[in-house]
Parts: sequence; structure tokens; C-alpha cells
Amino acid sequence: MTSILRTADLCKSFGGLTVTQNMNLSLAAGARHALIGPNGAGKTTLINQLTGVLRQTSGSIWLNGEDISRLAPEQRVRRGLARTFQINSLFPNLTPLEAVTAAICERQRDHLNLLEKRLFPLTRRRAEIDEAFQLLERLKLADVCTRPTQELAYGKQRLLEVALAMAVKPQVLLLDEPAAGVPEGESDEMLAALAAMPRTLSILLIEHDMSLVFRFAERITVMVSGAELISGTPAEIAADTRVQEVYLGKSHG
Repeated sequence: MTSILRTADLCKSFGGLTVTQNMNLSLAAGARHALIGPNGAGKTTLINQLTGVLRQTSGSIWLNGEDISRLAPEQRVRRGLARTFQINSLFPNLTPLEAVTAAICERQRDHLNLLEKRLFPLTRRRAEIDEAFQLLERLKLADVCTRPTQELAYGKQRLLEVALAMAVKPQVLLLDEPAAGVPEGESDEMLAALAAMPRTLSILLIEHDMSLVFRFAERITVMVSGAELISGTPAEIAADTRVQEVYLGKSHG
């Protein structure tokens, strides 16, 4: 299967500490791929290298057949690579509709001042507002789209982060623990929203909620100490004794 995102012998060191060791990750077009591992395994460090926040020590990163290893984060976004973060970084006083409209305008290089108290009325940006509403509707946020973000339930805020990432029309979406801190009922809503994403979008998910991982992912890569332990289907990962010992625990599966 064609890889839309891959790494070749990717390494990252901080002085004498190696945190990524010869990672050869391959994300297929349309993938629903999860990256799991114990705390300190290097998962977020890997995502930071993929997005350009951190520069790799050696190795390369390829998106759609292009070596993006030396591109700045914003250049990678322009080429179709977007992400969310472990800790949300939303604008609390803006409504979801305002925030996503602003992100769409940013994608079009039509900058809005996010410090403004209100962005409406913006009749000349009706097309962007309509696009934002459709995106929020897909993520089940239409009913709260005119409420200040700070008033939303935490699960809704995490979904808004996904909406903001989707606003740049990515080909690859990197989700860094989207269900972290989300109550169980709301994490089910998160899963349903992710499952409804179009197959034109490839998703790499980092998540500690194994129930969500095993219901969402079609392929899973396990990282330990900065290196790949195993990649395979959910059934293969659940049955692997090494994974049970280092991460899942003997009781799983």
C-alpha cells in the first residue's frame, strides 16, 4: 500500500540521550494508524519531528514522496500535515464558529485578528463561515458553535481542536492524545467523530486509552525507549507477549 507519510532511519538525540532510534514509520494513504507505548517511549518527540517542531539528528521524513525533513512547521502544514496537542491551546473567548472561520481564513492567507472581541458580522467572509459551520456540524459541534469556547465541556473542546486542525484541509492528521482528560462518555463521542472522517484523510493517533485505540486503529505501532518494538494489526498487537509485558499488561486480550 502506498505510504503518504514515512520516516527513514529517523534518530533524535539530546546530547548523550537518544530519544528516537532508527524509526522507520510508514503511514498508508487513508490509514487509521495508532502509535502507542509507555510514558517516555518517545511518541510525542516523534510527532514533534514529523511536524518540524524538533529537527531530527539524522534520517529523513517524507510526505507524498517529498523529503520535508528541513521544512519549517508552517511549510509542512501548507503541504498537508496538521496536528493537535496533548494540552489544548484554544482561544477561550472566541466561539467555535469564530475560531474555525479564522483558521480557514489563515489557510487562505487572509489573516484575521484573533485578539478582536468578535469577528462578526463578516458578510464578506460568508463562504468561510459556511465552510466552518459544515466542519463543526461534521464533528457534532454545531449546537455549541456560538458559545464561548471556555464554556464548552472538555470533550467538546478537544473536538474543537480537531476541527481547527481540519480547517487547513490536511492530508495527514496527527492526533496527540485527543482523549486525554476526557470523560468516558465524551471519549466515545470523540471516537465516533474520528471514525466519520473521510478516507481522503490519513490519521496517526497517539493515545493511552487502549479501548479507543483498539476500536479505532487498523494498524498499531508500539514504541519502547525511542524505537519500534512491533507494528501490526490490533489482533497481532494484543496477542504479542512482548507488548503484554511492556505495556498492555498480561490481562489484555
